[in-house]
Order: sequence, then structure tokens, then C-alpha cells
Amino acid sequence: MLLEKTVIDSKEAYLECLEKLIWATDCLNVKVEPTELARIAELIVEPMTGPWRFFHTPEHIFEVGGNEDAIEVLAALFHDIVYVQVDRSINFNVSYYITPVTKEVNKQLQIRDRSELSADATFEIVMLVFGFVPGEVLNPFAGQNEFLSAVVAAKALEPFLKREQLLQIAGCIEATIPFRAAESGITASQRLYHRLQAITNLFNLSLTDEEMRETVKKAVRIANRDVISFAYQSSAIFLANTWNLLPETNHNLTCCGFYTVRDYRIALQKMEGFLSYLKPEVIFRQFEGYPDDRTYQRWETTAKYNLQIAQLYLGCKLAAIALLEALSSGLGLDVSLVMMMGELPDRAAGGIRLESFFPETDKPHQPQTALETEVLNLLENGRAKSSYNTDLENSPLTTFIVKIVGFDEMRYQCDRAKEFFRENLAADNFISDFNPRVTEIVVDSILKLFESRKSTIYRYYDITSELKSKPQTNFPVRPSQSNG
Repeated sequence: MLLEKTVIDSKEAYLECLEKLIWATDCLNVKVEPTELARIAELIVEPMTGPWRFFHTPEHIFEVGGNEDAIEVLAALFHDIVYVQVDRSINFNVSYYITPVTKEVNKQLQIRDRSELSADATFEIVMLVFGFVPGEVLNPFAGQNEFLSAVVAAKALEPFLKREQLLQIAGCIEATIPFRAAESGITASQRLYHRLQAITNLFNLSLTDEEMRETVKKAVRIANRDVISFAYQSSAIFLANTWNLLPETNHNLTCCGFYTVRDYRIALQKMEGFLSYLKPEVIFRQFEGYPDDRTYQRWETTAKYNLQIAQLYLGCKLAAIALLEALSSGLGLDVSLVMMMGELPDRAAGGIRLESFFPETDKPHQPQTALETEVLNLLENGRAKSSYNTDLENSPLTTFIVKIVGFDEMRYQCDRAKEFFRENLAADNFISDFNPRVTEIVVDSILKLFESRKSTIYRYYDITSELKSKPQTNFPVRPSQSNG
């Protein structure tokens, strides 16, 4: 069963996108035929509603654009139109704008050499905004998607907008390359401002210095809205938002009931690794006092706390899933999570799950800090509901283990789990140094879960045997298709 999306459908997204295009072009006093705007809306929505889009969706681009500035709205509509890691390809309609200027070499995308490029001032402007050059190999994690999205935006809007406006839109999209530290004391926003100055002079554009500074502030607004979930005051909502990212780059998770223990662990491991590496000071942008210091500091402080919550939360879940993976390793690599844990409640009403067999925890470990208290609450009672139901919001197995061994032991077991995942530690060795009471209860619960399934199969076997014992004439005779 494929993961069901609960977002607005393609038709609704198309209508909202078209409405925003009409509003933005009206604000810019640009006359565009309705059929052209309809074509552009279709161009945007088609890839954004692709089968693997679970976070970078139409709702996301509508939120990132805001509703006050036309340049911001247009930039946001295009800024995620290309996302190769998620889509595993480039939408056919979108590739119309990209193929003339890029090529694939050794499974990497590369800007065509100068000799292969036609004279094209618009494309040249986009390259300069990103600091790229002909022949450059694009890095999927350092601007590839944003650059290609900006190319599509500039070429699709080129017939209607001035070069100055295309430059502003490309600059805003460039700003959505996330998590960049200052280089030699120069921030990403300052570098963008300097590039805008150079491009304006090179192409003799009419942007004033004040307009360039305002463009960078527009770019900062878009960049910050793109990552604003890190500043959510509720860690439960932050985690729910993070969970929407899992199926985008872990496509196996979209097959509910079929993904393996290992599939789920890999998804958690990648997210834990990313959030552990991420520094809160590179998440948000500021340029010439915008946003103000108080707002910027509040966002950064909240992001730091949310990262700490997520790291401990995911670390505990990794330790728990490692135990499950080690216990299931003797059955093979492709053991489904459902087999070891039971069906999700909303997919099998009344189904028995692993935690049904856990005993009450006597004298559970108590959290030692406010951070641990919040994480235990998230594990026990659940993060906020995600848009896509890949698993339970709460974590019964992890909660049970934490209550028996405590958070310090879970941190230790998380480190050991990573060695197990790297195959530096055998499954038996990982299990042998886990709390024996936990291991015994989990193993016993798995056996009881298996036994409950065996009972169900026997029940069906008994029904079948009973039917076989009855005279053949008791079976209903179904008419053949030839007789209607």
C-alpha cells in the first residue's frame, strides 16, 4: 500500500498557483496572456506534485513566497521546481529549459562548455548570480537544484519581465541554497549583494544601489521562510515537519507495510546524522539589520534547542531500532518492520502490536534535565501529526527502553548502534552488551507477536478443514461468465 498524501490535489494547487501568477504580474504591471500564465502554472505544479514530493510541495512554495511582494512570490513558485535527489530525474516539461545549457557527464550534471552555449544574456545573468561558469560540474548539495530552478524561472518568465526583474528573481532563488557559513567574514547575503552590483554594471541594468539592497532583503525573507520550521516554538511540530522529509529521499518508506527494519533505520540514521552536523548559526540569514537582531537571535536560539531535541530523540530511536535490527538479522536483511512491530493501528483495526506485550515498568528512570523530560514526552505521547503517516507519532518501543535504562545508557547504545550499522560490531556483540532485561522482554514480546499470528493462521486452517469435511454439494455454485 503506497503512502497516501493528504495535501491539496493537483487541480487545487494549479488554481492557487495561477492565482498567484496573476497577482504577481498585475503588481509588476506586466501584461501576460491568460493562456501563457496557465502554461506556466502547469509547468510549476506538475513537478511539485510528483510521486516523491512530501515536503517540497505546492503548499511549501506558497508559504515561502508570502503574499506581499511580487518578486518574492514568483521566486518562491520556482525555487523548488528542480529537486533531482527527490524526484530522481528532471520533469520532462522542465527539461525543455535546462537541456540547452546543461548535460550529463559520468552521471553528474554539468553546465555546457562555452563552445556549446548560444549567446544568451539571461542565462549568463543566472550563472553569474550563482557564481558558476561554463563547464562547471554541479554539486547536488551546493546549489545544483537552486541553479537549475532559477534557469527555468528566468527562461519561462523572460518573454514578459525585464532583465532587472529576472535578476532579482534569480537572486532570491540563489538565497535558498541552505546552510552556508560566512567565507572570510563575508556572509552569503553579502556575496549576493556584491554579485548583484557586478551584474548590474556588466549588463548596464537600471537597478539602483538601494534596489539591490532591497533585493537582498527580499532574498533573506525567502531564505528564512524556507527554513522557518527550525524556529518553531513547539518541538513536536518541528519534528512532525522533519518527518515529512523522510519519504522524499527514502522512497521505500512510501510503501506502508512493506519497508524493512533496515529501510526505516537508514532513514532515521541519515536524518540524525544531518541534524547532528547542522550548526544553528548557519540556518537563518540577516542583511543590514534585517531581520532585527532580537528576531534573528530568537530564531537561532530556538533552532539550537530544536536541534538538541531532535538529536536526542533520533539517537534514542536509533538505539532502539538497532536492537530490533540485530534481533531480526538472523531472519535476513529484508525483514519488514511490520513483521517485527505489528501493523499501524489505522491500517489494521484491532491488530496486535509488539508493545501490547510489554509489562508495566517498575520504578522507571526519571529524566535528569528539562531537555530529557521533553524528549521522553515526545517519545511517549508523540510528536505532532505529520502530513504523511509513515509510522506512529509516538514511540512505544523506544519509550519502554528509555524508562528501563535511562537516557545516558541510550546515548551510549546509540554510539554502539552506529558501530553496528558500520559493520564494525556484530549483531550478537551488540545484543550482548544491551540491558539483559530489555532484551529478554523484547524477545519474549516478539515471540508472542509471532504466536498471535500463528494462532490466526491456525484459525483459518480450522475453517478450511471444516469446509472440506462438508459434502461438496454444500458449496455454492457460481454461474460461469459465459452464462452471464
